[in-house]
Amino acid sequence: MTTPTSTTTHVWPCLAFRDARAMATFLTDAFGFELTALYAREDDPSVVEHAEMRWPAGGGIMFGSTGRNDSEFGQRPAGAASLYLVCDDPDALYARAEKAGARIVREMRDEDYGSRGFSAADPEGNLWSFGTYAGE
Repeated sequence: MTTPTSTTTHVWPCLAFRDARAMATFLTDAFGFELTALYAREDDPSVVEHAEMRWPAGGGIMFGSTGRNDSEFGQRPAGAASLYLVCDDPDALYARAEKAGARIVREMRDEDYGSRGFSAADPEGNLWSFGTYAGE
């Protein structure tokens, strides 16, 4: 195993959303992501070509609009992702997510391997799991 020598994010999960702008707002409100870039089409601002959001604890996601036939990326199905994110205070994040309307699909629980966390679905059906387990 190698020891990381950089804080640069080298893995970016990429998602496809039917309503990318609404999802950017939801991910900010419900989970605490920070929008760092959003590029829409000039001729149709409802189509997001590329967006980036940072996770406050490190890392981030990229996404764009789906439902268009101009590229393989625009044809990806929405709602098929499952992600795990490390957080220091899953109880506070659970309350925030619930208040913002996230559908809780796995209640807060303590795991045998020492993690505490929960899982929620976003409005487009993607599953987001949050917990204190940061890997080996």
